[in-house]
Amino acid sequence: MLRNLLAFTTISAALAGCGGTTSPAGNQQQPSAAAPSGGAPTAAAAPVNYGDAKPAATKPFDTATVTTFDQPWALAFLPDRRMLVTEKPGRIWLVTTNGKKTEVNGVPKVHDEGQGGLLDVAVSPRFASDHAVYISYSEPGNGGDSLALARATIDPAAAAPALTGLKVIWRQLPRGQGGQFGAYIAFAPDGQHLFLAAGDRQRMTPAQDPDQPVGKILRLTLDGKPAPGNPGEGKTGATTVSLIDPPEDTVAAAKAKGRQVTVPAPNLTPAETWSSGHRNPYGLAFDSQGRLWSVEMGPKGGDELNLIEPGKNYGWPLVSYGANYDDVPIPSPTTRPDLAEPALYWNPVIAPAGLTFYDGTLFPDWRGSAFVGGLAATALVRIAFDGTRAREAERWDMGNRIRAVVSGPDGALWLLEDGAEAKLLRLTPKKAG
Repeated sequence: MLRNLLAFTTISAALAGCGGTTSPAGNQQQPSAAAPSGGAPTAAAAPVNYGDAKPAATKPFDTATVTTFDQPWALAFLPDRRMLVTEKPGRIWLVTTNGKKTEVNGVPKVHDEGQGGLLDVAVSPRFASDHAVYISYSEPGNGGDSLALARATIDPAAAAPALTGLKVIWRQLPRGQGGQFGAYIAFAPDGQHLFLAAGDRQRMTPAQDPDQPVGKILRLTLDGKPAPGNPGEGKTGATTVSLIDPPEDTVAAAKAKGRQVTVPAPNLTPAETWSSGHRNPYGLAFDSQGRLWSVEMGPKGGDELNLIEPGKNYGWPLVSYGANYDDVPIPSPTTRPDLAEPALYWNPVIAPAGLTFYDGTLFPDWRGSAFVGGLAATALVRIAFDGTRAREAERWDMGNRIRAVVSGPDGALWLLEDGAEAKLLRLTPKKAG
């Protein structure tokens, strides 16, 4: 992704590439794979920094180019194994596995600038009966952009596929300046609720404000309402909040005097919130045990993999394993044991984008592993787990920035590169010989 070098701007600068994987960096100790047995409970192991890990010398997969796109952002499979692919400027394509592309009509207007535009796409868990798809995007309006979540229906058998009956079911208010929308969507394993990642919009301190839907992961009904059972169920927030423009760094953010703006009543943010203290979640997925994980972009250093649990505060911008872009330091997470630590982190960054858990049959040794795209690292990263302990197991240099990675229904891994003329790649086991 494009990451901001000056937070006063909404247009990001491309991060330089960083190294690849297999061994943790520095003097961090890797957690033991064995779980403790007997005796008193032990403290959780400190997260390992994999920022300096190196890519593997060889790849265990063959890579086939399926087709290309202009600034693709996300992909999702339909039940018939065709894909929906979003392009940030505001296009959606219906794509076959052999690369035939048909543009989808009825896409709403988006503000394509910096990190904003048409972002994630997700297929309803009830698609067989409701034909619904969900999209997230930066919605233009008076006062600035808003992250919007919309639902529409699509007839995949139509000669001219289109989004019909599109309705915004959740909208981030107040509108304002700043990128880092987050915008990733994940459905609960039972298909009853959805989770939406809302980035901090580069405003930083509102990630700690319970009344503002920025820097949060939200749990909603499929209609976009606060989900029953949320930590703040039944609560409402203030209807006057402090809106700030993106500050230079976390110190400036803490001192910023915001404009007092009114949001419509009732303010349901407290009832929608599942977790808080997030900077820019750029991947959201459930593992086979029903645990929710996210990858999150840090500032200058400090990208994270997080196990997302209800009611927890993940610390941004109070703490980070990175620093501000102007090198103003940020307190380490070790100074705040009351805040949730990442499962692992990367410093230097990989710029994670996309998160998927592999459950296919083509790569049986990888079942249960997570895969993350690396923008700055131009890499594909595999993460292995022992329960909730995570370690970076392998990294492969893909030669281009990786925007998205999805475990496909055919057992292959499907990747989207970033930028213009970006390739859709299909990864299958390397053939002998």
